[in-house]
Amino acid sequence: MIAANPAGAQAPVRPRRNRPGVLPGFGLSMGYSVFYLCVLVLIPLAALPMKSAGLGWGGFWETVTSPRVVASYQLTFGASLLAAFVNLVFGSIVAWVLVRYRFAGKQIIDALVDLPFALPTAVAGIALTALYAQNGWLGKPLQQWFDLKVAFTPLGIVIALIFIGLPFVVRTVQPVLEDVERELEEAAASLGAGRWQTLRRVLLPALLPALSTGFALAFARAVGEYGSVVFIAGNMPMVSEITPLLIIVKLEQFDYAGAAAIATVMLAISFVLLLLINLLQGWQSRRGGRAR
Repeated sequence: MIAANPAGAQAPVRPRRNRPGVLPGFGLSMGYSVFYLCVLVLIPLAALPMKSAGLGWGGFWETVTSPRVVASYQLTFGASLLAAFVNLVFGSIVAWVLVRYRFAGKQIIDALVDLPFALPTAVAGIALTALYAQNGWLGKPLQQWFDLKVAFTPLGIVIALIFIGLPFVVRTVQPVLEDVERELEEAAASLGAGRWQTLRRVLLPALLPALSTGFALAFARAVGEYGSVVFIAGNMPMVSEITPLLIIVKLEQFDYAGAAAIATVMLAISFVLLLLINLLQGWQSRRGGRAR
């Protein structure tokens, strides 16, 4: 391959070589990453199907498809999806308020967003149960005015999952909002775009990757949550019993293979859902790149 220089002569173009960086190269970094992933993630997760293999295919299928287990799947994933969607909407609103407005007590609210990260899950569960019980500060008026029972019902599970998942959406969307230039919104308004058009065509495309990431993180946290849910759920089989609690019950009964079988199904379903979310996020990123 040749290229012309300013003088008109032609000289061969030498291929560019990657300059060595300060940190170790790809080989060492990749080897450490694979080793770290195998030791801390893949090997422990592989132990689940290996442990459940002792049941045989018939015993495995009977365990994971029993009515009580299926009811716990439906409650766990249904409540997690609902809580993640609620956090997606209201977490985005909280992030918008923290980024775009100045008001008294803003730093306090910003710090309170991280409270579920620092608060032990058992403490959160006890606090929510006391708050939404029939004689609690919020549970009593909800029961009297709206005949709505929160504690020891699936609704209480959703509220607990919303509480622990909100920071994931807020902290994922907040830095992206800070990087979005307000001049883009002003330009859209000067061209005659309304608020809905500006939101849909200017802000939403820039926020979609962060929104999908926050949704995935909130959903993944909700699926495996135990401490903040077990107190407020009521733990009634076929009604308000989540799958993590059912796994604990199996372990207490020394049914380790059954607990591993249920955990394997939870792992497979969670992996498929997160994979679909990541594929959707990658498709959105490629679509946005082609649009630009």
